[in-house]
Amino acid sequence: GLHGSGADGGPDSVFTMSEHCYTLINAPEDQEPPTEAQLRKDLSEGKMDTKIAAMKKIITLIMAGERYPNLLMAIIQFVMPQDDKMLKKLLLIYWEIVPKHGPDGKLLHEMILVCDAYRKDLQHPNEFVRGCTLRFLCKLSEPELLEPLMPSIQATLSDKHQYVRRNAVLCVLTIFKNNEQLIPDAPELIFNFLEQERDASCKRNAFMMLIAVDQERALDYLSTCMDQVQTFNNILQLVIVELIHKVCRTDVKKRARFILCIYSLLDAESAAVRYDAATTLITLSSAASAIEAAAKCYIDLIMKESDNSVKLIVLDRLGDIKRNPNYVRILQNMVMDILQVLAAPDLEVRKKTLELALDLVSVRNIDEVVMFLKKEMAKTNNAQFEKSTEYRQLLIRTLHTCGVRFPETAKIIVPQLMEFLSDSTAASSVDVILFVREAFERLPEMRDNMLSKLFDNFASLTSPEVARAALWIFGEYATQGDVITATIDHVKKALGELPLVDTELRAIAQIEEAAEDDEPKIVTRTRITADGTYATESAYTSSKKVEYVRPNLRQMLLDGNFFVATVLASTLTKISLKYSALEGPSVADKNRLNAQCMLFMTSIVNLGKSGLPKTAMDADSYDRIMACLRVLSDPTPEVQKIFGESCHTAFTRMIEATTQASATKVEAKSNKKEVEVQADDLINFRALRTSEEADVSDDFDTMLSKATGSADSKKADQSKLNRVFQLSGFSDPVYAEAYVHVHQYDILLDVIIVNQTPDTLQNLTLELATLGDLKLTEKTSTYTLAPHDFANIKANVKVSSTETGIIFGNIVYEVSGASLDRNCVVLNDIHIDIMDYISPAYCTETQFREMWSEFEWENKVAVRTSIDSLRGYLNHLLKTTNMRCLTPESALEGDCDFLAANLYARSVFGEDALANVSIDRTNDVVSGHIRIRSKTQGIALSLGDKITLNQKDGTSV
Repeated sequence: GLHGSGADGGPDSVFTMSEHCYTLINAPEDQEPPTEAQLRKDLSEGKMDTKIAAMKKIITLIMAGERYPNLLMAIIQFVMPQDDKMLKKLLLIYWEIVPKHGPDGKLLHEMILVCDAYRKDLQHPNEFVRGCTLRFLCKLSEPELLEPLMPSIQATLSDKHQYVRRNAVLCVLTIFKNNEQLIPDAPELIFNFLEQERDASCKRNAFMMLIAVDQERALDYLSTCMDQVQTFNNILQLVIVELIHKVCRTDVKKRARFILCIYSLLDAESAAVRYDAATTLITLSSAASAIEAAAKCYIDLIMKESDNSVKLIVLDRLGDIKRNPNYVRILQNMVMDILQVLAAPDLEVRKKTLELALDLVSVRNIDEVVMFLKKEMAKTNNAQFEKSTEYRQLLIRTLHTCGVRFPETAKIIVPQLMEFLSDSTAASSVDVILFVREAFERLPEMRDNMLSKLFDNFASLTSPEVARAALWIFGEYATQGDVITATIDHVKKALGELPLVDTELRAIAQIEEAAEDDEPKIVTRTRITADGTYATESAYTSSKKVEYVRPNLRQMLLDGNFFVATVLASTLTKISLKYSALEGPSVADKNRLNAQCMLFMTSIVNLGKSGLPKTAMDADSYDRIMACLRVLSDPTPEVQKIFGESCHTAFTRMIEATTQASATKVEAKSNKKEVEVQADDLINFRALRTSEEADVSDDFDTMLSKATGSADSKKADQSKLNRVFQLSGFSDPVYAEAYVHVHQYDILLDVIIVNQTPDTLQNLTLELATLGDLKLTEKTSTYTLAPHDFANIKANVKVSSTETGIIFGNIVYEVSGASLDRNCVVLNDIHIDIMDYISPAYCTETQFREMWSEFEWENKVAVRTSIDSLRGYLNHLLKTTNMRCLTPESALEGDCDFLAANLYARSVFGEDALANVSIDRTNDVVSGHIRIRSKTQGIALSLGDKITLNQKDGTSV
């Protein structure tokens, strides 16, 4: 149960100070309630522990709806005289919830005795009793009870204990707000109290009361001590900041008077005060100096606070400043200060800091930012650096983005990043090689230098993904004769001695032979012992084991990575065709290089079929390599054009699409305001219309709907109607329907229950249960419905994860005048839609692949639909699942009978949902599969069910 409890000066807001806080009281449901006689006996004859237990039971039962009017005198007689602190505290709760008026609406006579007892408690020698009594009096609203206590309450303002004075101020505040006639001079009384008080918490409560009831007096007091604000306790400083914020927002003229006080609090000792002061300063002033001071305060907070949650919250505030176009330039000048936050060890803080810094990078500061990030990259080489691998990957992606947005800086970034090509972490090295691949296209003047560095690092590449990208770069950008021959030399070194199968078998034979020769041999020696006698000893000896280190490309092929082999075949084909088209080399040199490339390919094919690799060569790789061999043996102009021009054109289009997507993302983040109405547009005054204009202009109803916004809310109303669920039938004795309102982590059920019978229904209860990650937060109350009456019942459900949940239950009631048999109406189930928690999101292709390999839950859904177009089915899928298509539009263009796309969405709980669509069309029938992956089982299964239910309903889009 819940019961209101008076505030103990705890809230930091004027608006929450006078609100009730709550005490949770848990009542065990498995125990039989005691009788009134038993409770009276425990109160009168029991020991102190028995009295305490009895009082707890009485409080619980009264809150559950019981009355016990006959126990009132017993409690006054046997409990009130006791001095036990626990018993007195329970009495406070009891007097708060017990009915204080009789059936005639007049105050009970027994309450006079209670009033006299609490007058004595206000003068009790124990300060805890005096303070608790004042807290209880905050919740009394009967002036008849409070009036005799007013002299004693005012006397507590001068009590020697600050706990009592603090609660006395709150007691005066609530009495003044509810019954002003009892203490009309309260503001003046508290103002005088404030001037004499020295305790910080008491001053804070008194100042908050003046803010709530007499703001001018609060401002007068603040004016007298403006120079001393920095010396105040932090709890009082927080209230002062709130007062200034409230006053200056309503009265602009007073800003100049108090804004200097906010400036001074930016240097306060308390982090909470500095944060509130900076936030208030931003709302009160748009001056560049004010925004800069607030931003510096935020950055200082991030640097000094150790709590990562605080760092993230303050970074969000800096992000809010950045969203205002007028303040972006101010933050751009401070971007180097913001980057100092990267010293924090938490990876999430670093990630958010880099995202913020990226949005603030401009032509003026890009050089400084890049130099700083390069220094951070150097730090990650230290093995003791915390989470160096993940942090390095973040830095690489940030530098990559900087290089794309500011091509002139790529000359500085690329050489630095190429040092990490041979990084042991595959993700980091893949990011680097992808950036280098873009740099080859964007920076033609740096190609020779980058090719030289790539040649130097090629032999040390260990990641197949990096090796594939490097080989592709060789095939596209090795155009000169000497560069092509150098490429062949490096490929030959990376493959090792040819042919591959023969040399590999020879090496294996040598290793086995060395192993046989390495069998341990017994060696016997004669030694002289310490006493001069001879002794023989035997020992096993062996020679050092022979080690065979393979070149990197050969090792990849033996590991079964034949996708590398297909890229190598394509690269060799490209450079051989380019070399043949050159005028400088002789025909013999051209034929020699062509034959060498064919030897590489045939050796790889032979290796793939030999059984030496861990996995045999797949059919696709074999077909690709054989196609390249046929091209080199008989090149045609069409094939030469495909290898020489079409591949490069496709890559150029991909780079342009990436650049355009990045520019669109930056433009969306800028959040520029659009002008909906021009300043010089005509204003149409309805009262000044002529009779000719009346027919042309909008009618009054249309204008009224536009002014009130009701026209815009029609769609919202329709969506609300879609959320109404009928729970019972029209012929049931009790009809019920529910409106389901979903708000992130909460589901509110608003159920209307109609009594369709001519009888009175008693003890009517809505019993609900849940299936899935749903949890009811409270038990619904019991109702009594008159004939043909209705009632609204609200129930809250908490949601903890993204999966389809089910709410089910029944209505139980008794018919008045009939037997005590309870009747039951079983309700329809309510299915909570997963789409309420999922929204489209964006991630890079690299991030998608990482999550795809990391997530362990997969749900494979077969496609069965009446939609006859591939693109139409994809659009229908995006619409029904709230997912975003990550595959670029350029890749989906054209008329083809096959479509593959990646989809991504994110839930409000931070869960990622990935989907891969692979469909084809045969005889105008769309078929295929959708694979869904997620970190948790629930979202994968729920999304699969959603797709299965909706894919048949779609029509061609």
